[in-house]
Amino acid sequence: MNAVWARCFLVVKRMCERYIGGMAQTEAVAVDYDFILAGGGGAGLSLAWHLVEGGFENSRILIVDEEEKRLNDRTWCYWVRGDTPFDGIARRSWDTLQITGDGKDLVLPLAPYRYQMLRSEDFYRFVKERLATCPHVEILTASVDQVRDTDDGAEIVAGGRAYRGRWVFDSLWKYQDFVVDESKYRNLKQHFKGVEIRLARDFFNVDVARMFDFRTPQHDVMRFFYVLPWSPREALVEYTLFSPDTLPPDEYDRRIHDYIHRVLGITDYEITAEESCIIPMTDQPFERRGGRHILRTGTRGGRVKASTGYAFMRMQWDSEAIVASLKRTGHPFDLPRTPPRYFRFDSILLQVLLDRGDLAEHVFVRFFDRNPVTRMFRFLDEEGGIRENLKLMSTVPIPTFLKAGWRVIRS
Repeated sequence: MNAVWARCFLVVKRMCERYIGGMAQTEAVAVDYDFILAGGGGAGLSLAWHLVEGGFENSRILIVDEEEKRLNDRTWCYWVRGDTPFDGIARRSWDTLQITGDGKDLVLPLAPYRYQMLRSEDFYRFVKERLATCPHVEILTASVDQVRDTDDGAEIVAGGRAYRGRWVFDSLWKYQDFVVDESKYRNLKQHFKGVEIRLARDFFNVDVARMFDFRTPQHDVMRFFYVLPWSPREALVEYTLFSPDTLPPDEYDRRIHDYIHRVLGITDYEITAEESCIIPMTDQPFERRGGRHILRTGTRGGRVKASTGYAFMRMQWDSEAIVASLKRTGHPFDLPRTPPRYFRFDSILLQVLLDRGDLAEHVFVRFFDRNPVTRMFRFLDEEGGIRENLKLMSTVPIPTFLKAGWRVIRS
């Protein structure tokens, strides 16, 4: 009997040792950081860049993403005025835009703005090379399972391990997990497929970017093409829709092929790369605070412009504001607020696109035809004053927008 009890005691002792050892191992890997960035895509790396460039180079920073972010998984296009840190890695910059539709072919000089195209693989490489010079910045490839507050900060759980930080910035985003309450808010998808093509002969005018080309069947939904050339023989051709539903995969290919052949008149070309994406276009609010020590950024933090889907420069402005808040107050939450009228403008335009997608071509061409580029871009950047906003809104189809505005107010 004594031998049996001795064996039982030994088993229990070993189990306790394993349990205590496991606790010690978990505690050993819970490392303290100043900033943890949950997500290492465009938003996460933009914030990391602005942190190290903005005076936090010696802070302990951990960036966690399930991918290494080396491939060209997206292309950012944006208008900009003045210099940015990423001008040197832009694939191409244009001073002139072309808008084709509604029986018009507009060629618009952009000064003092310019339109730029930036491939994500160039952005990832550029930022990571800068971060590699900072000995206190770590990049971890792992899936983030949880983001949560703690008593004196916040932490993430990644790969089964906990990592503690003073502040956590959460940009993790999966479109399939996103749900909109459509009884209260408007919800569209900006979905697209783009192909990079190469020709055997010179064809493209590299000085002009075609931003909207509506010469494709609309079918009561806003559909258009981008054509962004970076050499006389190479360009990105992208088919984009603003609609509640996506298309079958082969439908994007068919429309792109038809546009290149029928509209551009190109019969011999090689596809060198492809990309596709779905971007939310909704006026449903995105909660920025994820906790007392957690701030959401990027798409997860509502940094995508609801009525256009543009995000790159908004991520840069947001990152700059976060760094400024940390310097000024010691926390990242003292951020500028967008005037509420811009949220209402977004809602009205989304309602117009939902109710009268057949008018989208007319509305957008009219926007660019009847407004100076500076007024248009200031409006889209949410910078214009009320008088400037009213001048722009006076150029839209008034009855259609009034009806949409009334529906927005009622909802």
